[in-house]
Amino acid sequence: MGSTNRGRSPAPRGKLHGADLSPFAAAVVPLLTAFALGAGIAEAAMYKWVDDKGVTHYTDKVPPDAVNKANIELNKQGVTIKKTDPAITSEQRKAHEAEAERQREAAKQQEEKGRRDRALRDSYTTESDIDLARNRSLRTVEAALKSAQAYSAQLTRRRAELTASKAALGGKPVPANLERELAAADTELARHADFIARKQQELVAIAARYDADKARWQALKGDSVMSPSPAAGTAAAPAPIQAGTAKK
Repeated sequence: MGSTNRGRSPAPRGKLHGADLSPFAAAVVPLLTAFALGAGIAEAAMYKWVDDKGVTHYTDKVPPDAVNKANIELNKQGVTIKKTDPAITSEQRKAHEAEAERQREAAKQQEEKGRRDRALRDSYTTESDIDLARNRSLRTVEAALKSAQAYSAQLTRRRAELTASKAALGGKPVPANLERELAAADTELARHADFIARKQQELVAIAARYDADKARWQALKGDSVMSPSPAAGTAAAPAPIQAGTAKK
C-alpha cells in the first residue's frame, strides 16, 4: 500500500504578508509585534499643565507658549513619570542670589563669632585678667589724651598772648609773622581738638568692648554673677534641748 500521507498537503506554517514562515519565526513575530505595541503605548505620554488663567490642560505635548510653565508628564495609566518646574524669572533669580549671599554672610558671621569665643576662652583665666587688660588699654589712651590736652592748653595760652599783641597795635598794620603765628596756632588747636575728641571716643569704646568681653566670658564659662542668699550654704543650728527632756 502506498503511504497514507500521499496526496495530502504539508502542515500549514505561519504566514507574513503571504510569505511562509518557519515554526520559530511564526512564534517570534507575535512577540516582537506585542513588544513594539507596548513600546508605542509607553511612549505615548500625556502632559498636565496650567495656563495663566488657572485652567488645567491635558495634552499630548506642551504648547510653545507653555514650555516655561510647570508641567507633569503622565503615562497612559495616569501615573506621574516626570515633573518639570517652571523657569525662574530674572527677579526670582536675583532673589535666590540675594538669599544665598545672606546665608553666606550669616555663616561667615557665625564662624567669626566662634573664633572670637575661642580666643576669649584662651586669653583669660579669670575675670580679674579681663579687668587688668581693660585697665592697661585705658591707661595707654588716657596718657595720650592727657598729653594732647596739655599741649592744647599751652597753645590756647600762646594764642591768647598773640591776640593781645595784635589788639595792642590798635589800628596799626599787623606784622606778617604775628599773623602767621596766629594762623598756625588756630590750625594746631583745631587739629588737637579733633585728636582729643577721637581719644575720648576711644576710651568709651574700649570700656564697652571689655564689658562685653567679660559678659561673654562669663556666659562661656557658665559663671553667673549671683550672690548667694545669707541662708544659702549655712547649716541650720540644732534645736535646743528643752530642760527635762534629756534621757537619763
